[in-house]
Amino acid sequence: MDANLMHISYESGILENPRSQAPADMYLMTTDPKVAPDEPEKLEIEFKRGIPIRVKNLTDGIEKRDSLELFEYLNKVAGQHGVGRIDIVENRFVGMKSRGIYETPAGTVLHHCHLDIELLTMDRELRKIKQQLSVAFAEQVYKGFWHSPECVFTRHCIGKSQEGVEGVVLVHLYKGAVYVVGRDSPRSLYNQELVSMDVQGEYDPADAAGFIRINALRLKEYKRLQDLK
Repeated sequence: MDANLMHISYESGILENPRSQAPADMYLMTTDPKVAPDEPEKLEIEFKRGIPIRVKNLTDGIEKRDSLELFEYLNKVAGQHGVGRIDIVENRFVGMKSRGIYETPAGTVLHHCHLDIELLTMDRELRKIKQQLSVAFAEQVYKGFWHSPECVFTRHCIGKSQEGVEGVVLVHLYKGAVYVVGRDSPRSLYNQELVSMDVQGEYDPADAAGFIRINALRLKEYKRLQDLK
């Protein structure tokens, strides 16, 4: 077992057989979702430049702003609702596969909420690049290359992408799951009038006809070549 603020990981013993189910009493940070509370925990989490800066419990009014207190509080409430368990077989850097079980309650909640506020505030093409960088960053950290030049570069780029990621996410924790139910941001790229089915905004659906024809050209050419076979 390896435990820290972020998570607990379990390996070896009975877990070395990937078919074996983990003992119910093994978990230390999370409640079994089957016996978790029957009422969801309703939270509001605020982000600034991609970083969580506030969490508020919408039921009892508890609010945390200090980074450590915020994370510890989310570990507590998310753990009570069975959030953050995962049982996986992973690829080790040295070339073998291993089975591990993880508990990451606060990290799981923040991950879901952060991805959601990104979608609201980040340009589509920028987010595609950021997602690619996230995969690279995860591999660099997993392999222990935090101080490598590539990881320094990756962190700088990801940090740059977060400049406009701010706002509030409403989330419910229930029986091991994280449900995002709403979001708002002063930097939102969501234009309600533009996407409305009821209000005529700047977007004219008729414009899509030419867009579709242009994008269909390569498909038509592909189909023509397939017909020659």
